[in-house]
Amino acid sequence: METNNVKDYVILNNGVKMPILAFGTYLIPNEDTKQAVLDALDAGYRHIDTARLYGNENEVGEAVNATSVPRDEVFVTTKIWFNNYGYEK
Repeated sequence: METNNVKDYVILNNGVKMPILAFGTYLIPNEDTKQAVLDALDAGYRHIDTARLYGNENEVGEAVNATSVPRDEVFVTTKIWFNNYGYEK
């Protein structure tokens, strides 16, 4: 769906459609994260953004598992800290 020449998603090089608008989970307290993500999914968000640094990846995963939204409709992005990646990690 396009509105005013603005796409709701971008197609990645591998053909996957990634929703442009994401619900960010930065600074949401862990005890509130699962419900916040469930509420975002209920509100229509289909892209959830988290990061290892936020410390709430588990809670985001719990929400994705608990929602009635089919998993193939939910796009999750996460980021790792520079010292958590590499061949040895």
